[in-house]
Amino acid sequence: MLTAIAPRVGDTLAIRGAWCRPGLRVLALAMIVALWPEGVPAHDPDTAGGLFRTHDAGATWLPINPGIFVSGALALAVSPLDPNHLLLGTDSGVWRSRNGGRDWEIEAPGTLIGPAFAAAFDVDGERALVACASTVFRSDGDRWRPIQTPGGAAPARALVPGSLPGQVYMAGRTGLYRSDDWGRSWVDVGRELRAEHVNGLTVPPWRPEELYVVAGGRLWASMDGARSWQPRLGALDGGGVEVVGSDPSGSGRLWAVVEGQLFRTEDHGQHWRPVGIPLPEGPAIARAVASRGDVILIATDRGVFRSSNAGERWEPPSEGLPGHLPPSLLVRDSLRPATFYAGFALTPYEELQQRSPQDGRALTIADIASLAGVVAFLALLAMGAGAAVRRLVRTHPRARPDPNV
Repeated sequence: MLTAIAPRVGDTLAIRGAWCRPGLRVLALAMIVALWPEGVPAHDPDTAGGLFRTHDAGATWLPINPGIFVSGALALAVSPLDPNHLLLGTDSGVWRSRNGGRDWEIEAPGTLIGPAFAAAFDVDGERALVACASTVFRSDGDRWRPIQTPGGAAPARALVPGSLPGQVYMAGRTGLYRSDDWGRSWVDVGRELRAEHVNGLTVPPWRPEELYVVAGGRLWASMDGARSWQPRLGALDGGGVEVVGSDPSGSGRLWAVVEGQLFRTEDHGQHWRPVGIPLPEGPAIARAVASRGDVILIATDRGVFRSSNAGERWEPPSEGLPGHLPPSLLVRDSLRPATFYAGFALTPYEELQQRSPQDGRALTIADIASLAGVVAFLALLAMGAGAAVRRLVRTHPRARPDPNV
């Protein structure tokens, strides 16, 4: 027994002696920093964000993430003239694809820095707007330029183009604004809504002056380009409206969701009635609703639910989408009725908005932690290489320098 224990004691003493060497202490410290886990949101470990697409109205989904980027898709704009031309706003910049998401490239990496919360194409399919942390950037097809936005509007919650050239609506962090010259100037059009900000916004196709918004849990309608507003009450009189969506046919049909129940109107919001059954699995907060005929998709904090019969039966979130992660966007392709996009982000808008600096700085605590990890890893590699060289010199006399040279 004593002979069996003695080598272990010797090994322990040897380890203690090695630990006393300054080089090994530094090496161990570098390994701890390099391998230290970064803080992540409290979601299941198998979840990941990113952009997903369906060509069959939500029956199946496929990821189309740019490169290896999968952490946060916050906003998506699809060109109204070319469905393969996409602008994707993420929590670390903007990506562009011109072949439907097969290939992506970083857009203006020296200009569009940090999270991009909203994006929109003009009706010409070329001019674009992107809302970053502290301002909105405009592109006329050549390069991006910052434009002045109303105080308190940044970072924007949504940018929704109108049906007329140059017309766009911006739901800001506070307030609602309209521009008729593609962002060069803005008009405050949300004062009558009596709410701090707008949660939902939709412009029906082929109806340039028609607009519907959800503000303070109530639905409002404008038939004159947001110059005046009328509350849409009826079956929605109790408040609690979460989202509103228009039908792509250009008819007077609209969809709304109140506490998990789907509502429909056929007369531009004048009269509403509940349709189908409530969403399953308990209360779910709706974030967006989109449709193709009687196929309804509702993005909620519990995932994307689908119904093929106007809410009479609901399918649970698809296995092709991230589980237990709320979607950050649900966008319909205006040229391909069965094509929809869903985006997921590990960090929601509200948290990113609080983190977003107003002075244009891009580094966050997470960025600094990642940078420290990279530096520590490089230091670890350098120290390992140095140790290997020293060991080679000690064990191979021929490798030692000749003192007589």
